[in-house]
Amino acid sequence: MLLVAGLALSVSIFATWTLLWVRLNDRVNAELANEAEKLRKYTAEVQSRGGREHDDVSRFLADYLALNAPDRWETFFTIVDGAADKITAVAPPTRLDTDEDLVRRLAAADRPRTDWGESAEGTVRYAVIPVTVAGDPRRGHLVVAVFYDREREEIVDAIRALALTGAAALLLAGTAGWLVAGRVLAPVRLVRQAAERISDSSDLTRRLDVVGGDDVAALAKTFNHMLDRLERAFAVQRHFVDDAGHELRTPITVIRGHLELMGDDPDDRAQTLALVTDELDRMNRIVDDLLTLAKSEQPGFLSIEEVELADLTVSVVAKARALGTRRWRVEEVAEARVAADRQRLTQALMQLVANAVRHTGEDDVIAVGSAVRGRDVELWVSDSGPGVRPADRERIFDRFVRGGPRSGSQEGAGLGLAIVRSIARAHGGDVRVGDAATGGARFVITIPMLEVG
Repeated sequence: MLLVAGLALSVSIFATWTLLWVRLNDRVNAELANEAEKLRKYTAEVQSRGGREHDDVSRFLADYLALNAPDRWETFFTIVDGAADKITAVAPPTRLDTDEDLVRRLAAADRPRTDWGESAEGTVRYAVIPVTVAGDPRRGHLVVAVFYDREREEIVDAIRALALTGAAALLLAGTAGWLVAGRVLAPVRLVRQAAERISDSSDLTRRLDVVGGDDVAALAKTFNHMLDRLERAFAVQRHFVDDAGHELRTPITVIRGHLELMGDDPDDRAQTLALVTDELDRMNRIVDDLLTLAKSEQPGFLSIEEVELADLTVSVVAKARALGTRRWRVEEVAEARVAADRQRLTQALMQLVANAVRHTGEDDVIAVGSAVRGRDVELWVSDSGPGVRPADRERIFDRFVRGGPRSGSQEGAGLGLAIVRSIARAHGGDVRVGDAATGGARFVITIPMLEVG
């Protein structure tokens, strides 16, 4: 930042120098032209008066010098008949009329002109104006000289002062910026040091202290949010590995034991192969369910679209009829559309339906319904089975927790209701279980009523 500020200051000083230099040249040229114009006006005024002074060129020029005093760093003098004559009463930085070579060159001018010259005080910009008076054969010249280097020194002094004050301001700003930057970046160093400690210890439970509401505080909040996501991701991974190891160990042991004891008898082989195939199928279902649970904790689990609740409800009942002979009913249908993942909601409802089939008989009722309750949408599956004890109504949604006795022949892994809860929570809702009007269980999925944007 100091380099950028220094470069900007240098460009500004150079631009100021160039501008002042151009203005100096314009001002000097304008001053010489102005003096020539004043001499013409004075001549016209004298001629209009018809005075005696206009018969003598020396007196004419002397009277003009007496009336017009030079500005600072200027000098006027006259030349009559090739020799220096009069000079203004204001003492110049150096006498130019004593320079015989200069006087001789200027006396040779037969028309007004401007030029440059050198003197003891440096470069001089001058204008020479020939003057003749009727009745006087002598030729006179008015010389207007501007000490250009003296004028330029004022600009140099101004630029020098500007450069010094700019450098002092830059130094002061740099010192203050260094101190302020140290204070501002101190929290950033703390964030880095905390990140290093967390990385070295692999402790994802540690968090940064958030103080204030500036950008550094926002950085700390973002870092803590990232740690939250990492901790959840590692927890999901750890749970997945633990659950997989816990649940897959039993079928692997069963398969290995039966394969080791399998004899040469064809019937025994057939029974062993059938058992191994069944266990492998169960392992495949367990792995699929565990992957679904793991994905539910990650972004992109849902594919949001516009879902028509009436069509969703009816289609679930139509699909569910293939799961078993039950008294299937559509209890209520919501005539509304909601922003949700149709496939995941279907998966959750079918899981609840399959769970109801496993806990009911052929004469039992299984009903599916949907409704809008205020700003929420409810999807439910109820049955007339044995229901769920109040003590188990929260526990059954945990992983690898199985309910009571089932009428089906297949034993699940206890992941179905955990998947239903993960789908509901991914939508921003939840699932609960209560008593159904038919005497059994009633599982209700509640999600917020969102419209497709």
